[in-house]
Amino acid sequence: MLTDWQPSFHVPADVRKLAARVRLALFDVDGVLTDGTIYLDDEGREIKRFHVHDGHGLKMLRHAGIEIGLITARKSRALQHRAVELGIDHVFTGQMDKLNVARQLTEKLQLDISQCCFTGDDVIDIPLLLECGLAVAANNADHITKNVAHWVTPRSGGNGAVRDVCDLILYAQSKSDDIISGYFHRSRA
Repeated sequence: MLTDWQPSFHVPADVRKLAARVRLALFDVDGVLTDGTIYLDDEGREIKRFHVHDGHGLKMLRHAGIEIGLITARKSRALQHRAVELGIDHVFTGQMDKLNVARQLTEKLQLDISQCCFTGDDVIDIPLLLECGLAVAANNADHITKNVAHWVTPRSGGNGAVRDVCDLILYAQSKSDDIISGYFHRSRA
């Protein structure tokens, strides 16, 4: 049985303390859940590329009882399909005021904004990053956004940044061992 699992990256004590309080993990999409590239076909349909490790990290967070939400300024059918695949109920598209969306969602879920983690990558994300309990910037974020974050992910958006955040929260809340040990038990069944 696996015990005392730790992420592959260093977690400062102050970040771990903030992550231990998280009950709602919110993520920007373009540049966080994706690499920020927008593909358009000849008919103008948008195509997005998602990383499976990020998706599985989100599933593990849900399994651990953490609410998950996606907030993006763009509208995207591809995102809607991915959210359904992952079982994410809180998806907000076409939202320029992400802080207002987060405030409304935390109120609906009867949470305080200090129990919210938000991961962003650009200046549009700064108002919510400044207000939430744990502000995270993807490694590929612009320098201004990185400077307001409590923590910067080791990996870039679309390439494991979301999984880094999921691993951080699970580790900080001492939920990693139980979740990961379950995979070892399944292999012996």
